[in-house]
Amino acid sequence: QVQLVESGGGLVQSGGSLRLSCAASGIIFHIYNLGWYRQGPGKQRELVASITSGFSTNYTDSVKGRFTISRDNLKNTVYLQMNSLKPEDTAVYYCNARWMGDLQSRWGQGTQVTVSS
Repeated sequence: QVQLVESGGGLVQSGGSLRLSCAASGIIFHIYNLGWYRQGPGKQRELVASITSGFSTNYTDSVKGRFTISRDNLKNTVYLQMNSLKPEDTAVYYCNARWMGDLQSRWGQGTQVTVSS
C-alpha cells in the first residue's frame, strides 16, 4: 500500500521558517520524481518545487531563494525548507510522487501552513 505522509506544517509569523517532511512507503522511492504543491484559499493547486530522481530541482518564481527542496533516499523522505515566509504562502501543502512506470500520481493528505502578518 502506497502512503505519503506529510508533517511539519503549522502557524508561523511572517519572516519565519518551517520545514515540511513527507515520508513515503510502498514505492521504490529513489526512482520517483517528487514535488511539493500547495493550494491556497480560493486558489488552484500549484507546483511549488520539484526534485527529480537525479536530484535536479526546480522552483516556482515566487519561492525562489526562500524555499529549498531536498530528498533523502535512505529515509524515503522529501523535505521542503521554507524560509522568509510570507502571508501569501498560506496554503495546504501536498507532496507528490510520480514515475513514468506508475499509472498513478501519488499524493499525501496535505499539511496546513498558515503565515500570519
